[in-house]
Amino acid sequence: MEVIPGVHQITSRMANMILIVEERLTLVDTGFHGSAGPIASYISRLGRSIKELELIILTHNHPDHVGGLSSLRKMTRAKVAAGKADLSESESDLFYPEYLKKLLRIPPISFFRLLAFARPGEVDIQLAGGETLSPLGGLEVISTPGHTPGSISLYSPKRKLLIVGDAINHSAKDMRLPPKDFSSNLEQAKDSIKRLAQLDFDTLCFGHGRPIVSGASDRLRDWIERKGL
Repeated sequence: MEVIPGVHQITSRMANMILIVEERLTLVDTGFHGSAGPIASYISRLGRSIKELELIILTHNHPDHVGGLSSLRKMTRAKVAAGKADLSESESDLFYPEYLKKLLRIPPISFFRLLAFARPGEVDIQLAGGETLSPLGGLEVISTPGHTPGSISLYSPKRKLLIVGDAINHSAKDMRLPPKDFSSNLEQAKDSIKRLAQLDFDTLCFGHGRPIVSGASDRLRDWIERKGL
């Protein structure tokens, strides 16, 4: 779906990827392993080519957001950007539940270990927050730790658009905190959300669930008040 002109949401296996269509293409998150095909097909339907993808930005280093990265790196020459604090050579340093770390070591599931997280060598631009990337006339990188230590959100003041990955979840009924079992620090996540609520945006895109396309900053502040965060 086109969320706002030039900004599209691609959903595969309940994980969202945000495609920014300008002279060149930018992709935010890569979904699960196997998502590269649906991404390429969607881009083709727009009359563009996957080879035009210039930048891939990862909001955080979890399998449902980085699983398609390996295939996309083979299909394109896109640079990859991600939060520095999320990068590690070993899944043992990542903030997964212990049972999931153990599963990743058991055949045949262990086959997918290389697809479960992005390593430092796969990332060209390591982000700390405070940077401004070129898409949408200036896409501000905001450090929003809590779901993972290196989680980032992306803010376009010009387009009044905020992309939050899993810093905030969205269901059919309401916004939600990121899941506790898959988050590094839930209190830190709440602080990140409150800082995001200080921004002025109309459109809010999530890693899971449908976007909010009008009055999004007011709705976020109202949700924070209702939840007593």
